[in-house]
Amino acid sequence: MSENRNEMTKKLRVGILFGGRSGEHEVSLLSAASILEAIDREKFDVVPIGITKEGHWLAAADAHDLLEGKAGAVAQRLRAGDPNATPGAKLLEEGIPTLMAPEPSGHALVAGAPPAAMLDVVFPVLHGTFGEDGTIQGLFELAGIAYVGAGVLGSSAGMDKDVMKRLFANAKLPIVKHVTLLRAEWEKSPRKAVAQVEATLKYPVFVKPANLGSSVGISKAHNRKELGPALDLAAKYDRKLVVEAGVGGKKKRARELEVGVLGNDDPKASVVGEIIPGKEFYDYEAKYLSEGSIPVIPAPLTKAQTKQIREMAVAAFKACDLSGLARVDFLMEPDGKRRIFLNEVNTMPGFTQISMYPKLWEATGIGYKDLITRLIELALERYAEKSRNTYSREE
Repeated sequence: MSENRNEMTKKLRVGILFGGRSGEHEVSLLSAASILEAIDREKFDVVPIGITKEGHWLAAADAHDLLEGKAGAVAQRLRAGDPNATPGAKLLEEGIPTLMAPEPSGHALVAGAPPAAMLDVVFPVLHGTFGEDGTIQGLFELAGIAYVGAGVLGSSAGMDKDVMKRLFANAKLPIVKHVTLLRAEWEKSPRKAVAQVEATLKYPVFVKPANLGSSVGISKAHNRKELGPALDLAAKYDRKLVVEAGVGGKKKRARELEVGVLGNDDPKASVVGEIIPGKEFYDYEAKYLSEGSIPVIPAPLTKAQTKQIREMAVAAFKACDLSGLARVDFLMEPDGKRRIFLNEVNTMPGFTQISMYPKLWEATGIGYKDLITRLIELALERYAEKSRNTYSREE
């Protein structure tokens, strides 16, 4: 960081990076629009930076024009209808491509923008592939730029449901039974793949692409007839397919519980929330398009259950070597033993004011604006800690 940026009288210049090439592109627009509206302008100068679905970068002025005055329309259309038709997505696709040129000085410079566009920290509000999987984090690491959220390893592990489960198992955290298949295995020998699933799991099962978020490409298969189409759908999105046992069996569905985690080396857990899906499970449509899903904060749980879930959330955060933020999701048996299973971590969860992660922290005592500020502070703390590393051998 340059000395003038560390002066108390100077505002930090924060790049809000949004859009991207993933299937969660439209969700990213909504998250970024909310952050741009709420961020503390007394503390931060803000530079919006957009990425189109094709991977083109938009200069700050174009990105600002995209979201200024458009956020409400984007939110309304995404909630009400086809996300591919949202005005924000169409405008982003039509933007003029530019590149962000990283500098080794701990700043980023937006091509085509004035020198004042040097960034002290980047808030990558990118969900899913190429934004939440370690790829963009690698660019920031190479450039020596502070950024919000998990590092390369944590982001990658948090995105890959197969690797994530291996880390959870190593940390002795309870997870549901699952089978991992390669797309090549499924396409080469469907019968063998189905036999492998049925030898390990009972129906119903959930079929997921290993690397994707917002429940894109996820299906619930109640029998063998539904398993094949579910695997075909998941195979469109990733080369690894994860098939999980359904919690609750055929007649009842699991309770879906969520916790926000905030911090770096000493992370803290929020209150526990519960999602009551408007559909059979909390898929993309239930999250973003339909009105039926109901968040309950705090979740109706015993003190012992709440304590267990919050401790498991922090343990999952540490198991994946995360930093900054994560939403940790759980499944709880609806009756019987009411066992609690760790489902997954989300290293850059939806971040609108009505998204679950900010709402969990609001219920815990940290408002939306202060949460944004705290995440930026954590990014700078992590950058300062990593700056202590030596990368060449001392003579």
